[in-house]
Amino acid sequence: MNRTDFPGGLNSSENGVIMTKPTSKRYSPEVRERAVRMVREHHADHASQWEAICSIAAKIGCSGETLRKWL
Repeated sequence: MNRTDFPGGLNSSENGVIMTKPTSKRYSPEVRERAVRMVREHHADHASQWEAICSIAAKIGCSGETLRKWL
């Protein structure tokens, strides 16, 4: 539920301040470098670069768009 009046919900309001659950994950430079390298090495194993990106992203736990930006 995303209602501001729902106690403990994602957008709980306390004293007029909207509090949201953090969604940002930080990846180490080593993880980023490895993921980029894996996409480049395995691009030929997939029909497109985007397919390779999505496959690798799923394995490291980030979104395809995040990995695409790293490239």
